[in-house]
Amino acid sequence: MQSDFADRPAFETIRPRRAVAPLVFNSPHSGRDYPERFLKLTRLDHLSIRQSEDAFVDELFGRAPHLGVPLLRARFPRAYLDVNREPYELDPAMFVETLPERYNTSSPRVAAGLGTLARIVAENKHIYSERLTLADARMRIEGIYKPYHTTLQTLLSTTLNTFGIVVLIDCHSMPRLTRSGDRIPPDIVLGDRYGTSCAPAIIELAETLFTSAGLKVARNRPYAGGHTTRTYGRPQHGVHALQIEISRHLYMNEVTLTRGPDFAAIQQIMTRFSAALIQLDISRLTRDYAEAAE
Repeated sequence: MQSDFADRPAFETIRPRRAVAPLVFNSPHSGRDYPERFLKLTRLDHLSIRQSEDAFVDELFGRAPHLGVPLLRARFPRAYLDVNREPYELDPAMFVETLPERYNTSSPRVAAGLGTLARIVAENKHIYSERLTLADARMRIEGIYKPYHTTLQTLLSTTLNTFGIVVLIDCHSMPRLTRSGDRIPPDIVLGDRYGTSCAPAIIELAETLFTSAGLKVARNRPYAGGHTTRTYGRPQHGVHALQIEISRHLYMNEVTLTRGPDFAAIQQIMTRFSAALIQLDISRLTRDYAEAAE
């Protein structure tokens, strides 16, 4: 099966003129290029199918390459392919054929309808009008998912070889969380897999900066970091990973999926965060993680 992105890039790396710090930014869910064939497979209208996008997150962090660090961003949408999952984390009920036994068909993400190829978007809206073929899944996974992660791994390895350490910032957005009793829901959720995917200095810097900007910050609940954070975050090997979830109500209209009046202000906060990370003492990361692990 020919790739839906045979005539255009499925993702892109925006590189700085010169890398100045051991940072890599990743925006895997902000893609909004919907292939025509995919749209013919869905039962949803164009606005509904976009409900799972981390809309405009790549733009919120868009100044990072100008500051001297690369940004990898998807152009394909999350409803089409989710690279923050295992490569073959698939729901058997979605396919015409029986899936191979080696595929992960029973994870909590699959059960929720949010596997590598999602069954639903927000509000439990089913994406497809009919079952898919295994060839379709392989086209997306072999042709886009795996090259995406190869690109990300190369960025991390190159940065690690250059600086001796690398920090991956995995950039996401989340629906506005509901209030629980008298607890105010967070604007930002920072995920470091409960202290295992990055040095304390990184998440502490992030929390301090966002809090000082007037934002409510939580750690690891309800988002501790997905497949990307879990897979690449290996502080003991010099690779640190932090996931950031930004509440969409801060910068966009969640109904019309358009930029809100505070978009530029939130973008500026993310730029300040990027700049602060660039200034972070690299030797401190290694020292702090070693001390925390003792």
